[in-house]
Amino acid sequence: MDASQPAELDRRIRAVVASFGASSAPEVATQLVRAGVPVFPCVPGGKRPLTRHGFQDATTDLAEVERMWQRWPDANLAIPAGRASGFDVVDVDLHEGASGRPSFDASLARGLTAGWAFTVRTPSGGLHAYFPNTREQACWTCARAHVDFRSDGGYVVVPPSRVVYDEGTAGVYLVAAIASRVSTPVDGADLRAFLEPPRPRQAPAFTADAEGVSDPERLAAWVAAHPEDGRKRRLFWAACRAVEAGHDLGPTLAALGNAALHVGVPARVAESAIRSAFRHAHPRVAPSASGRPPHPTVPGGARRPEPPTAVIS
Repeated sequence: MDASQPAELDRRIRAVVASFGASSAPEVATQLVRAGVPVFPCVPGGKRPLTRHGFQDATTDLAEVERMWQRWPDANLAIPAGRASGFDVVDVDLHEGASGRPSFDASLARGLTAGWAFTVRTPSGGLHAYFPNTREQACWTCARAHVDFRSDGGYVVVPPSRVVYDEGTAGVYLVAAIASRVSTPVDGADLRAFLEPPRPRQAPAFTADAEGVSDPERLAAWVAAHPEDGRKRRLFWAACRAVEAGHDLGPTLAALGNAALHVGVPARVAESAIRSAFRHAHPRVAPSASGRPPHPTVPGGARRPEPPTAVIS
């Protein structure tokens, strides 16, 4: 460890890593407890807790730990993550055809996970990276990146536990590396945002042929054919195209309003979106053949005259 590592954290990390070198799970459990890390048993060859309340039954009571392994001498060993143990764990999965290592390496390069204290190789060939815990954090799973985060409310199986897989193969948890520099916490929320960024909202794509795309009826058919998320944006986009083509507010409200109702947009919301398009896409509604502003209709076709002196802008 780096000499500047805070003394208490340095001592604890060294004690935990040293405990993993013991020859049996009961011995490791005893040493972890002496280092202040609570432990609990899991099924032999597996990861499922043996106690009724799982990681909530983790304890630093040496007598209780001794009783647990007297009852289940072949049990695997696990510790709770987060504040209970003082460690957060980034779990890098490795399965057939899927690896979280590229995502983890990218997070290392970004500096998000560079402060690990030590790492453990998992039976599948994956990786557990341990970080000092300094605050409450939530567990999460990022299936797309094949990376999980274990903190408050989660747990990890630790060395020298052994896992037996369905096909008969088996593997053990082993310490892989120990940091030679200062260990720093990992921000679980920042890591998740990096691994699983929110998808950018895309403008709706109109794929019809060029002829007639500005006609309110054809625009309405396009809106009605897309009931998925982004309905209001699609409605606004269609209304803007109608405005740019010089269509009056009344026919546009009638056609697009009915389409909006069809895909579940409330009448008030639809009318607001359409009127907003007329304000932003065109400074004024073109006069009708009579020279007077048209009488707009609400979604559904009901006529709603404007006040005599109103100007739609």
